[in-house]
Amino acid sequence: MAEAPPSLLSVCIDALTQQLLRPCDDDLLPCIYDLPSHLLDTLITRLPPLALRTFHHHLPFDEEGFSHDDSTKKRKRARDWNLNSAWQRLFQLRWPDRVKQIHRTDWEQLYWETHLQDCLDEAVEVALIPSFTGYIGDIQISDSILKYIGFVGNTNHSTCDHSKLSYHCLQFGSHVSCLGLQNVLCTAETSVLLRECKLQSLVLRCIRSKEQIDGLCKLLAQHCRTLTSLEFVHCALSTDFINAIFGSLVIERVQKHGIQHLSIIATSFLEPCTVSLPSGLVSFLSSGRSLCSLKLSENHHGWTFAKDLFVTLLNLSSGISVLDLSRNRISGWLFYYRRSLSGSHLSFGNGKSLKLLRVLNLRENNLGKDDVQHLRYALEHVPNLEELDISDNSIEDEGIRNLIPYFVGASETCPRITCLKLENCDLSCVGVNLLLHYLSTFKGPLKSLSIAENYLGRQVVEALGNFFHTPIEVLDIAGIGLGSDGFQELQSLIKEEIKLVKINIRLHN
Repeated sequence: MAEAPPSLLSVCIDALTQQLLRPCDDDLLPCIYDLPSHLLDTLITRLPPLALRTFHHHLPFDEEGFSHDDSTKKRKRARDWNLNSAWQRLFQLRWPDRVKQIHRTDWEQLYWETHLQDCLDEAVEVALIPSFTGYIGDIQISDSILKYIGFVGNTNHSTCDHSKLSYHCLQFGSHVSCLGLQNVLCTAETSVLLRECKLQSLVLRCIRSKEQIDGLCKLLAQHCRTLTSLEFVHCALSTDFINAIFGSLVIERVQKHGIQHLSIIATSFLEPCTVSLPSGLVSFLSSGRSLCSLKLSENHHGWTFAKDLFVTLLNLSSGISVLDLSRNRISGWLFYYRRSLSGSHLSFGNGKSLKLLRVLNLRENNLGKDDVQHLRYALEHVPNLEELDISDNSIEDEGIRNLIPYFVGASETCPRITCLKLENCDLSCVGVNLLLHYLSTFKGPLKSLSIAENYLGRQVVEALGNFFHTPIEVLDIAGIGLGSDGFQELQSLIKEEIKLVKINIRLHN
């Protein structure tokens, strides 16, 4: 059976689409904008991304949604075109798995940002081939990507070579604020390709050579006024590299930087910065009044590094609210720092950064019971702490006993702790029962507690039952050896309405 011929409307829309994929025609666009609303609505839903971009960016309306009619000398209000929904639909068609994870309003910006990231990721595969010696900008973008935005096959729709990476960087870079770059793309050429971007967030992976550092520094200097978030993952950083990186972020004349969030994750700090803070990092921390989040995780830092970092943070004028030192080896850092303060006029409370600290993550740091005692001393001078994670540290029951006076003192002064995580800390039912007893009388706003992966058995059932009647909302007791009988017994102790909204009760494997 022969297919029905396309309707006249479809033929016309296809013809307009092809026109919009070519260089903008000044005579054509005004005619399109004057089409009846129902035809324009249909056209918008049929346009591929590149054509919709042309339609969108040449709208004859000002920022307030008005156009000027020369014949009547009056302003005309724009039609109610929901272009954002059209961009959302195009995004969903191309990346259906990502839509549910996104809550935002500017779908066009997100579309082109994600598109350019796909182009860069594809270019990495080519640039990593040992025999590659050409320009990164000349790397060919595959037809599978080109077809999504409206280019089909190798048809030459413009005087620009749309199949090259350089075309996509320069055409769509103005929409891009967040990017991730592999080491092979950290070159001086890339800083030229991304000159149209207004980068706010940059994630860098596997940076290891001086050549890559040099290229990266050019890119950072180019965007130092807009960057607010910087993340390094699986890199190898020497003192010279660190000094160069952070030196390139300083805004000229101001001698400050605008970074708000710095993350260095799973990165090798080469000698001598494995044991002490590089001067470039100290200078960066000291000159960043906007810095509010610092993550140095899984970098094999030792106690001397952590001690020097703490001393630096103590004297900062910035207000860091999140400090993540998880998955390092910093046992003893507070002991040696506290000892160094003996007979000194300094105290933990002098630093603005510590006074504003809200989140402290010390997970998996080889901390023991003695470390908790020194931590308690430090926490007494961190009045706004809300979240504390010391999971995966063998602090044992004695560590809990060392920590309890902090909660007692906090509840009597200015309680702040809302989330406490003590997972896999080699705790027994004795220590946890004691903790739950004090937390049950804790007047503070504790909303979330995790004691998961500590084998406690049914001996904690009564204490948990009493604890349920506190304002707790999230409780993780997975893998504590409660058993089905223990859980039933726990249920029987709940006689009145509780505020708990989420509980993890996974039984031990």
